[in-house]
Amino acid sequence: MAKDRLVVGPVLSFRGLDEAEGLWKVTALIGVAPDAPIPVVEIDGKLCPSPVLLLATSQGQFFRYDLSCPVEVQQRRVEYKVVGESFGWSFTVPGNGYAPRIAYVSCNGFSDPSAMRKLVRPEGEVWADLLCNHDKRLRPADYVLDKEQLWHEDRTHDQGIQRFQLLVMGGDQIYFDSIWEDLKPLKRWVGLARKEQLRLKVSAALERDIERYYFNLYADRWLPASRKGWGRPQSSLDAACAMSSIPTVMMWDDHDIFDGWGSYSPEMQCSPLFQAMFRHARRAFWVFQLQHCLSDLPGLDFTERPDVSPKDPQYQPISWTERMAADPLALPFLNEQPGFTSAYHFGPLSLVAADLRTERSRTQVMGPKSWSALQKWLQSLKDGEPRHPGSKCQHLLFMSSVPVAHPKLSRIEGLLDTFGHEHVLDSNADDLKDHWSHDDHEGERKRLLETLTQIAEQRKLRVSIVSGDVHVAAWGSAYRRDIDPTANWAQIQQFTSSAIVHPSLMGLLERVFLGILNKAASEKQSIDVQHTVEMMLFPGYNRYVMPARNWLALELDLGEQITGCKLWATWRCETETGFSNHLQAVHPAHSREWRS
Repeated sequence: MAKDRLVVGPVLSFRGLDEAEGLWKVTALIGVAPDAPIPVVEIDGKLCPSPVLLLATSQGQFFRYDLSCPVEVQQRRVEYKVVGESFGWSFTVPGNGYAPRIAYVSCNGFSDPSAMRKLVRPEGEVWADLLCNHDKRLRPADYVLDKEQLWHEDRTHDQGIQRFQLLVMGGDQIYFDSIWEDLKPLKRWVGLARKEQLRLKVSAALERDIERYYFNLYADRWLPASRKGWGRPQSSLDAACAMSSIPTVMMWDDHDIFDGWGSYSPEMQCSPLFQAMFRHARRAFWVFQLQHCLSDLPGLDFTERPDVSPKDPQYQPISWTERMAADPLALPFLNEQPGFTSAYHFGPLSLVAADLRTERSRTQVMGPKSWSALQKWLQSLKDGEPRHPGSKCQHLLFMSSVPVAHPKLSRIEGLLDTFGHEHVLDSNADDLKDHWSHDDHEGERKRLLETLTQIAEQRKLRVSIVSGDVHVAAWGSAYRRDIDPTANWAQIQQFTSSAIVHPSLMGLLERVFLGILNKAASEKQSIDVQHTVEMMLFPGYNRYVMPARNWLALELDLGEQITGCKLWATWRCETETGFSNHLQAVHPAHSREWRS
């Protein structure tokens, strides 16, 4: 295929484990030029079914291919390629009953191009490190392993297997902040008085421009110009290479819409322009990150209740089970919620990818229907037998795009609330209002911790939170102080990994802020009489937050039949000369009652 025919992809997407059929369900998004022939794809030498057309635009045709594979007793690498091309790709399927090895990333982009010029190392250096840890075949000839990396060699690479089987992307997979500069009508809007901004009607021409921008930027950012064509990825170890070799689970955050979405005033959130931009960001997210046909996307209908405050969006729930019944590769959305929260079971591990943007406002993170759907799904977790750990869910990962455990900056919050103003190009106040720790969200943070500790107690499992957004690596905890410390199910650990591309805190003022952040992190947060949130000293680093670009590995030890599996979290943090490893373990659940 000619180099100018490829628009985007392949981008792999994990669709869930079908236990009844024994299938590891995976799809691939491939976009080609409008006049290009439809690519034919094969996996392990067999032709894939005909692809589904997700979207056709003036820029390209975007198809979804079914790459689902049988789950066998042992993990295995499967190869796939475009028929007629000399080069293909591969991904690894876990063995039957095993939890996948997960790589977690966030913030794959930047809001300020000038900040990227301050980077000491290339933009894609952290992606390159992740890929060299993932696949031995991608390493340059002079690649040198450290002792932590050596631990994984005989278990994966020496067997010809890739290290990671899932790539969980926790938000800001793409940054749309450039829309305010690139679209002239929006650039003029930024300079208008607030009253005029709120009144501005979106013309049909502006609507088309916004739609084109949201759909086109994915191709521009997800497939760099240097990678046009089906060429070997070794020449460019970047996000495109990772997404073609590890099935992804993606959830959006604010930059996937635009910076600060959901944390502006109710009047601004409901303005015609903001609503138009959200509508088209949602449609593009549905196609490119969730890999669904645009025609299958249901609208969001407001619940009209005169007795409910209009400042928090209340949407009608969507019957996802009924809506997506005809699509065997539909994502496992929680039923009867208006958002895109999805959830997965695989062996001793379960994962919730929570949608914290669809219903967000300054005083709401998720609406009542989403809370009900989440709590109902948690009750479906496998109980199993205490003496047969493999038959039950032992670890629940809750993916929260914004950290649940994070330093609380009360004074700065107060100053920004008093003197701050909302501005799409300077949303420091909106960033703080995003946090679960902000006063406006404290009630929901209590609800989340109560929900998670309740299921941990009922099922005797460990809950861990994985998060991003804040451009630092950090380790936090939330725990019930009214429970005997030997009952470790009452201790929730949070692993914050951010960012893989966006610069960390680098400038002079950011370093001052870093000092304030570390000071605030030393103070425990009493949520209520039961729950406490506490930041922990970052492993192997004598401060609470580590200002470095990074990525995170989440892997289960097999453990023993009686004791269960231990979850290992390993941060890989960028340094001036290489990468450092920072490890933390989550032991399987135990309590005096259970152990006896």
